[in-house]
Parts: sequence; C-alpha cells; structure tokens
Amino acid sequence: MILGLLLGLVLLAVVGAVIYSIFLRRHGESDVPMAGWVATDEVFRDPTTNRRMRVWVDPSDGTRHYVNEGRLPGAF
Repeated sequence: MILGLLLGLVLLAVVGAVIYSIFLRRHGESDVPMAGWVATDEVFRDPTTNRRMRVWVDPSDGTRHYVNEGRLPGAF
C-alpha cells in the first residue's frame, strides 16, 4: 500500500514536470524583449517546439534571453 502510494506520487511528479516543460516557458525564455535588451544575430529553431527563437542580450548583466520570433510585430 505504501509502495503504491509512493509510486503514484513519483508518477504524478514526472507527469507534472512534463506538462510544465511543454506548456510553460523554459529557462531564459520571454514573451517579448524587455527595454534595453539588444538583439543578436543568433536565430535558431527550437527542436522541441519547432519555434524560431532569437537570442537577446541584456548588456547590464550579460544574461541571454530567448524570444519567439513569431510573437514579434512584423515577424513571419
């Protein structure tokens, strides 16, 4: 009984992590670029979601951010 409950909780955690990774943003991903970020020439197709992503850099701290090109005005 306890083993079954533990197995169920582990299974629930795994399913939750998969759903989270599919429907929510990934690390460094943003809906739109923030003021002050600088677009780079780096563009790639995310192999998991097949989205075209552009890399933006925040010059204040050097962090990289990934923005879906399809959500930007005028993007194709």
